[in-house]
Amino acid sequence: MTNFAFLDSPLGRLVAVADGDAVLRIHFAGQKYSPPIRSSWRENSACAPLRETIRQLREYFAGARREFTVPLAPEGTPFQREVWKALLSVPYGQTLAYSELAERAGHPGCARAAGAANGRNPIAIVIPCHRIIGADGSLTGYAGGLERKRALLELEAGRSQLGLALG
Repeated sequence: MTNFAFLDSPLGRLVAVADGDAVLRIHFAGQKYSPPIRSSWRENSACAPLRETIRQLREYFAGARREFTVPLAPEGTPFQREVWKALLSVPYGQTLAYSELAERAGHPGCARAAGAANGRNPIAIVIPCHRIIGADGSLTGYAGGLERKRALLELEAGRSQLGLALG
């Protein structure tokens, strides 16, 4: 059974999707590449992975969480999953260039392909695709929008308090 739940975050409404065991997707409502909510999905924020995801995201936005511990099951090609696994190695508050991401994923010289996989990351924030930037330090592409990417990086750098109360 696929379940979904909404979280109204300081950056807009998030949609989290999970099966009974793991998180499948987290995206901003209306975000580029996000699928519509399917009629076969059930709205159920009591589903264990969703309940925990919502709790951890609230802590993150409040500045009280730096790492996520929810079980993840992103769906993608083997190459995409390698890139997404490499994203998980980028620590809170740090950024990485696309070329470095490709190297960490085991595909040196494939920065563009790694960038495309990064853009298709189905689990926003928890798999931190927002931490990937251009080689010159510029903010480039983010399916959730560059303003959200900037806000997430500022939160992690300690320059912003997004102000979502825990609860």
